[in-house]
Amino acid sequence: MLSTPRHGIKLLSANISESIFFLLGFSEYPKLQIPLFMLFLFIYSITIVGNIGMVLIIRINPKLHTPMYFFLSHLSFVDFCYSSTITPKMLVNLLEKGNTISFSGCMVQYYFFAIFVVTESFLLAAMSYDRLVAICHPLLYRVVMSQKLCIVLLVGSYAWGEVCSLVLMCSVQQLSFPHLNIIDHFFCEFSSLLSLSCSDTTVQQILVFSFSTFNAGITLLIILLSYVFIAFTILKMRSASGRRKAFSTCASHLTAITIFYGTILFLYCVPNSKNSGLTVKVASVFYTMVIPMLNPLIYSLRNKDVKDALKKTLLKCFLKYNIRGVFVPKM
Repeated sequence: MLSTPRHGIKLLSANISESIFFLLGFSEYPKLQIPLFMLFLFIYSITIVGNIGMVLIIRINPKLHTPMYFFLSHLSFVDFCYSSTITPKMLVNLLEKGNTISFSGCMVQYYFFAIFVVTESFLLAAMSYDRLVAICHPLLYRVVMSQKLCIVLLVGSYAWGEVCSLVLMCSVQQLSFPHLNIIDHFFCEFSSLLSLSCSDTTVQQILVFSFSTFNAGITLLIILLSYVFIAFTILKMRSASGRRKAFSTCASHLTAITIFYGTILFLYCVPNSKNSGLTVKVASVFYTMVIPMLNPLIYSLRNKDVKDALKKTLLKCFLKYNIRGVFVPKM
């Protein structure tokens, strides 16, 4: 039997060759396990309802069948998926003492997480370009943002996310790990895996740095350039009401971008210290759980079209239920 008293983890030795990873998560705070479980379960429940609800509302309302909402529906789908890749396992670990995951399970979790995170960053960039065309070239909006272009941008986002994830996952599979490993995190984070390897990780570090720099750089460049042109166009408008209306169409997207990239940049800027581990965990909770919960709220509360569509859908369901209750005879 192997025991690590500091973290209260025990594991019976098994005759298997696959490496096993202990996800410490928040196990250093045993009194907070149940409160954290309840909090994260509540956040995850809102995430599921909000994002799936957003997808359904956009699909069943013809008024929302536009390029902007086409991308928004997929943003909600991606938020739901990458939160679901991390949160269920974390919830289970908060209730169990043996927070273990196999190497193959770790690879599957990271594979899907990386796909959806990269895809989200490129979807946000595509949505910035959509707002640029809508505000700067409103008469050409339907022509430029054609169905073909939207599909190309969407498929390209998913495909590039798949490429990044697959390359990084395959590179990690070339490494060797001890049989028992401890990850001071609540999911299989890439840099944590590299730090545990017995092999030379130079290639993997170069790959993750290259992909991260390229993805963040190109998407931020598209977003910044788009909003520079949008800002100039809005400032040239003579009507105050026109400026307000133009800005309001970008407000939700700007808020989502600020939260998403602000959290990621904060993680890169955290200095190495005794408290940095907890800081990284809290920030990781924010971008793996809180952001997917906030996005549908941001786009529904700050968007008149979505609010109107939601009201009409709820009213239709309410009336349908009441009409059935009144006119359908009881047996």
